[in-house]
Formats: sequence, C-alpha cells, structure tokens
Amino acid sequence: MVAAVAERRDREAFARLFDHFAPRLNGYLLRLGTDATTAEEITQEVMVTLWRKAALFDPRKSSATTWLYRIARNRRIDLKRRDRLDFLDTQDPVLEPADDTDLDRQVDQGQREEAVRAALKSLPEEQLFLVRLAFFDGLSHSQISERTGLPLGTVKSRIRLGFTRLRRALEAGGVVEVG
Repeated sequence: MVAAVAERRDREAFARLFDHFAPRLNGYLLRLGTDATTAEEITQEVMVTLWRKAALFDPRKSSATTWLYRIARNRRIDLKRRDRLDFLDTQDPVLEPADDTDLDRQVDQGQREEAVRAALKSLPEEQLFLVRLAFFDGLSHSQISERTGLPLGTVKSRIRLGFTRLRRALEAGGVVEVG
C-alpha cells in the first residue's frame, strides 16, 4: 500500500495505512512515556511523512511498520533533544541506531514474521478476529466481550484456543522452541 501512495498518491491506500498505523504509533509513543498531546502530534507528523515521502520507503531495507516506527522514534528523540527541560541520557542504548548490517538477524526476523502470518491465517475466523482485537487493537477481554456481544468466557476461551493453535503451528515450523 505504501507503493500505491508513492506512485499514485492513492488516498484510499493512505487512509487504510492511516487507520492501521496511527493508533498503534500513538500507543507506542504513549508507552515510551510521551504525553498524550505530543504523542498525537508526532503520530500526525509520521503520517504526513508517509504521505509526502512514501517514495523514499525501500521494502528491501525494512517493513513499512519498521520504517514508520523508526520515524516516530526519531521524531520523539528530536523533540526530547530540543526540550531543555527534559534531561536525556545521550548514552541510553535506546537512542543508538539499529545495526542494519546484521543480515542474518534480518533474514531470521523476516522468516519468523512470515511464519506468524501463516500461522494466523490457519486460525478459524472467530479465533482470528478475537486475537486481532486483543493483541493488535489492544482491547481487553471485557472490551471485546462488550464490542462483539459474546460472553466473556467465550472470548477468553477462543483467544486461548487461538493461541494454542498458533503455538503449535509455530512449534511445528521450528519458529518457537517446545518447552
């Protein structure tokens, strides 16, 4: 979809990317300790960067997720550095750029991501839907129950069954160790 934004300025593709990434980026920034207003501003800036600089994205170097999260992280660091009231430890390892030269790690990570995608596709729709709500949208089991109208026990058991299937699929594929 990033390619569609880069090549055709596809507004529908951008809207889908925005709907998918904006809440996740905002949550990520909040978890890093960014105040809500700043997190929202950075999220908006990241999405504007996606619109304006989509052509600079290189899928051979990273995933769109990695690219957008890196932009958000770097923007947060830039703001911290400019804000004289916040004391930033420049020796903090979090501020060190990722080592992009470790190709084995990148290949392993790509293979793991593909295995997880395949394992997710193997889930029955009702389990996949609930797993997505819980772990991609960050909803609690109670919130999922309210949103879907399913009993709380059903939500919990379907998510548990989904994760059991995911674990077995990933174990069978050698992605996670049995134990």
